[in-house]
Amino acid sequence: MAEKLGPEKRHAFVHNGQKVFEWDQTLEEVNMYIELPKGVPTKLFHCAIQATHVEVGIRGNPPYLNHDLTLPVKTDSSFWTIEDGEMHITLQKREKGKTWSSPIQGQGSLDPYAADQEQKRLMLQRFQEENPGFDFSQAQFTGTCPDPRTFMGGIRSD
Repeated sequence: MAEKLGPEKRHAFVHNGQKVFEWDQTLEEVNMYIELPKGVPTKLFHCAIQATHVEVGIRGNPPYLNHDLTLPVKTDSSFWTIEDGEMHITLQKREKGKTWSSPIQGQGSLDPYAADQEQKRLMLQRFQEENPGFDFSQAQFTGTCPDPRTFMGGIRSD
């Protein structure tokens, strides 16, 4: 049932008409997806994840991305992989349940409606996680959705 509340689609960050990356989020992580150029051996790509910064590129060239993150991440549980011509960066949120407006600070932020929809989806994910026997996939909020981190005593930690 929890997968029903996963991200429905990826958000795209487009700059000058070109897609830079796509992203989505769950209660615990933010995922970035970067389409890699064809013909470059995968071992030449690199990604450096710091608590508040990410750098992606091809070794020996200027970085493709070299930006501060919107919020801090847990570096010991953040990682990156390459599969089917796409780099997938998993950033473990330091604040579980916090709704990110974008992975990159000041770049490609969600509009207010999309941000509200993300917050509602994360709240339902929280309810599902805390009540595994129930199906919240068809639940809806009317009006403003509370912050999933603080609502009714906050997120329980394991």
